[in-house]
Amino acid sequence: MALGLAHFRLSYRQKLFLLAAVPLVLAVSAIAVLVAMQSRELADREIRSLENQLIEAKKQELRNYVTQARNGFYFIYGNAPPDDEEAKQQVMQILAAMIYGEEGFFFVYDYDGNNLVSPRQTEMINGNFIDLTDSEGTPVVAEFIHTARSGAGYVEHLWPKPSTGQEARMITYVTSFPSWRWAVGTGVFIDDALETVAAARAEVEARVQRTFLYIGAITLAALLLVFGSGLILNIRERRLADAKLKELTQRVFDAQEEERSRVARELHDGISQILVGVKYALDIARRRVAQGDARAEDTLEKGVENLGQAIQEVRRISRDLRPGVLDDLGLGPALKSLTDDFRARTGIETRFDTVVFRNRLDQDAKIALYRIAQEALTNVERHSGATEVQIDVRGHRTGATLRISDNGRGLNATDKDSHGIGLRNMQERMEQLGGVLRVLSSRSGTVIEAKVPLTHMLPPEPGHSDIRKAQA
Repeated sequence: MALGLAHFRLSYRQKLFLLAAVPLVLAVSAIAVLVAMQSRELADREIRSLENQLIEAKKQELRNYVTQARNGFYFIYGNAPPDDEEAKQQVMQILAAMIYGEEGFFFVYDYDGNNLVSPRQTEMINGNFIDLTDSEGTPVVAEFIHTARSGAGYVEHLWPKPSTGQEARMITYVTSFPSWRWAVGTGVFIDDALETVAAARAEVEARVQRTFLYIGAITLAALLLVFGSGLILNIRERRLADAKLKELTQRVFDAQEEERSRVARELHDGISQILVGVKYALDIARRRVAQGDARAEDTLEKGVENLGQAIQEVRRISRDLRPGVLDDLGLGPALKSLTDDFRARTGIETRFDTVVFRNRLDQDAKIALYRIAQEALTNVERHSGATEVQIDVRGHRTGATLRISDNGRGLNATDKDSHGIGLRNMQERMEQLGGVLRVLSSRSGTVIEAKVPLTHMLPPEPGHSDIRKAQA
């Protein structure tokens, strides 16, 4: 499982691409869904309006047919008594002859469900169809009679087409001859209107699909643009990163060489010269002892004194490379020792102030602050011409701050170039800790502030308050 997760770990470039692409895809998807929903809703309203218009046109057509037919034989029906069979036959003959279009005809059912007129489906004449239902379960003839008894109205149902015998959707207008107990009507098939509506719906779906395709194409083009831009930026950033890495590597090498040169100079100019003096003193003492000269003891004492100086010099160099007091007692004593040595070596008045830290600094923070103080004092000695230096370190709610100030001449362009590596080293040390380095310089002096964040403060050790007072 862990190997699988490691295998699918994303690179920085992939994360950046996903960060740019995922919101774009989600936004475009949401827009596409919204556009599709609104398009379908608008199209449904338009299609329903079209369907209603077509159906209303069919209904108006049926009403006109029935009105014209009724006007044609109303003078017969209006003057005939309820039992006038001759008048009924005349009206049935008129209705049977009223055939229009390819499928249109009039029908007559009495209130008991008996078919009296059906010119296009003559096999139904004289049959009782009160229980006739279509494939959807609608009692068609019973609905005709019920509508006629109610006066007049429309019935939507399925009915076999006379031309094909297949059921199709039909709208029928039914009216009544109440004195004869007749339900008279005619219908029109609306499958052509339904086909028109279905074609309109299909066109809407096609438009929605085309819209999705267009949005998808735009999204793909945008993703390709994002990918291409990210690739170009990545190549550019990688080149810049490679150049910065080479520059940083070169600076590290330069710093190492500078430190090696300094140690070599100190070994050659200090310890080497002292040890040469010790060697000469020992040679002279050996010869004087061989000659029985009483001055041999003085010469040996001189050699022992020089050897002690060599030991002190070795300790100083070792302390500069890695002060043991920093590990043993903490940052405060280490800075105090550094201040004392600097004052003794340079004669510059140097003061060190601190307060007891409530929390302890971790090892990385202590080393960084000590090296920054060391580098700052080196710059003061070499470049500032200062006569006073103040070092202050203290903790606070947001971390710890080291402050080094002097009364030198400040930093000008030449000085910045001369110890720019030192300032960059300070800056990089603080960046590694997530801290902040501030350099304020004027003609009255220079102030360097290094702030370490609270994340590098360790909790106090329980039961060791006396030790904490000695440690920063």
